[in-house]
Amino acid sequence: MTSLLRIVRFTRALAPLYIAIIACSVLTAVAGLAVPFLIGHATDTVAGAVDEQGGTGTAVRTVVLIAAAVLAAELAVTVISNVGGWFGDVMSNRMRTILSVRYYDKLLHLPQRWFDGEITGTIVARLNRSITEITNFTKMMSNSFASMLITTAAVLAISAWYAWPLTVLLLIVFPVYVWLTSLTSVKWQRLEGEKNEQIDIASGRFAEVVGQIRVVKSFVRERGELADFSRRFRSTDATTRAQSSHWHRMDVIRRAFLNLIFFGIYVIIFVRTVQGQFTIGEMVLLIQLMAMAKAPVESMSWVIDSAQRAIAGSKDYFRVMETPVDPRTAAVMAARPTDAADAGHASGTVADGEGVDGHADDRAPAPVLTVSPEIEAVPGAPVVAFRGVDFAYEDGEDVLHEIDFAVARGEKIALVGESGGGKSTIVNLLLGLYEPRRGSIEVVGRPSAELPLDQLRSRIGVVFQDASLFSGSIRENIAYGRPEASEEEVVDAARRANADTFIRRFPAGYEQVIGERGLKLSGGQRQRIAVARAMLKDAPVLVLDEATSALDTKAEIQVQKGLEELMAGRTSLIIAHRLSTIAGVDRIITLSDGRIDEIGSPAELAASGGIYAQLLDLQSAGNKKKLATFDITG
Repeated sequence: MTSLLRIVRFTRALAPLYIAIIACSVLTAVAGLAVPFLIGHATDTVAGAVDEQGGTGTAVRTVVLIAAAVLAAELAVTVISNVGGWFGDVMSNRMRTILSVRYYDKLLHLPQRWFDGEITGTIVARLNRSITEITNFTKMMSNSFASMLITTAAVLAISAWYAWPLTVLLLIVFPVYVWLTSLTSVKWQRLEGEKNEQIDIASGRFAEVVGQIRVVKSFVRERGELADFSRRFRSTDATTRAQSSHWHRMDVIRRAFLNLIFFGIYVIIFVRTVQGQFTIGEMVLLIQLMAMAKAPVESMSWVIDSAQRAIAGSKDYFRVMETPVDPRTAAVMAARPTDAADAGHASGTVADGEGVDGHADDRAPAPVLTVSPEIEAVPGAPVVAFRGVDFAYEDGEDVLHEIDFAVARGEKIALVGESGGGKSTIVNLLLGLYEPRRGSIEVVGRPSAELPLDQLRSRIGVVFQDASLFSGSIRENIAYGRPEASEEEVVDAARRANADTFIRRFPAGYEQVIGERGLKLSGGQRQRIAVARAMLKDAPVLVLDEATSALDTKAEIQVQKGLEELMAGRTSLIIAHRLSTIAGVDRIITLSDGRIDEIGSPAELAASGGIYAQLLDLQSAGNKKKLATFDITG
């Protein structure tokens, strides 16, 4: 129950809706309790009129009025319960919004290491399952729990007034029934966790396969993927059988106990009526009240079942919410205003997910860009500097060793080496995606560990080998780093990236929707849009991570023109396999097994006999072979 109480605290902004739902439940319970009394009174009236064998006129008027009162009570129950249901629907949806937005907010600020160990589809499946189970339980409880409590308390009090043994038996049945039900909790939740694990993995793989369906089809892996998906879901059958057997075995015991207790209750009511201690109307009243008391007891198993699902879901939810974020991210998030001026956003990273002002807002955050105060560069300091950096992705052997270099303002530096040499890892460290195990990284003369991540990353523009576009329009993708950019600025960036011409050929131009990950575009077109996106960001430091290595010669030439325009006047760090793309850099840093081998100008390293010279020789030999092949076949 602790997890469920955390959900209530987590969504305390919904308190007005909770109160409205509870008020409707109270009124529904009161109106419902009036019906047995009215029917009991009508029963006595009818019985009295039948015994007198005459004078039925008064009795008829009385029972008609009683019937009208029953109608009014039942209409009140109908209307008020539906009003409460409306509040419950609104509350449930707002709760889903709060939990979903905060979960997404948390994910956006978790460290890269966390994502390295997760499957994207599993994250999404866990979100949907957890929040659905939590909101379903909360909606059910808010609409029925208060009514159940009031009805139960009223039945206990009324039965005590008429016959205290009835109250004693009811006081026995409630705690024992709940205790018998709770005995299933530990085993049930363990089995539910096992099922959820398999379902989340299968759902994660499902999303992954859909995202890479071309690879699946090209390698004829449809049957294999389906078999794995089926195996994981079928593995839940045995778990479900064990879980259901345990639950229903306990249900037989619970309900048998309940039936025995109510046997005693009905015996007491019937015997005392025969003995004249109760009138016929009072007997009818008590039978209806006992039925009203029995209903919440019988539904207790479903309540607890739903509660267990919600508890399991909330544990998964809070396991993510409790994951520590990068301290530099947390500082930025905590600095966000949480009043109405900032669209009511409350961060989900504070304890129990409360906002920094101590209360949670149920409104979804508006897309407000929040950037830390500008940090001044240290005069004369290198724009980027690595100082004796060691790094390991996991506990174990380092993949970078004593990386030490500096990049001056406006300088173009190339990182060269074989695959796995550590080039992309250096870029990841520069972007703050990981922290070095030893040493430090400086940006504009300041340790990057002291810079808020938004400030650090706002100074760096990146063009990756994979353009990593989104499924919206071309304009949205170009303006991704500056959503507020004008149409003229977007078009200018596209023109400078050598992309404007092909964009205008599309029927919708800049509003053309390009599909998931830009699949409707060619590789060269995607890269030129990525270059335009970096141009529009206009960051002083540029990182090109093998930006043309996946392109053919024609597309590379088109993209390279855009890259040259992008690099003009910027401090650039370039990773490239094709050495022709780095001929104009100021210095080259060669890497071997995570260590710096050489640093120098292209001319110096070409004559040194080191890694760069060897790669030049290999590339030259390859070009000659291609020319020879062309002459032979040509």
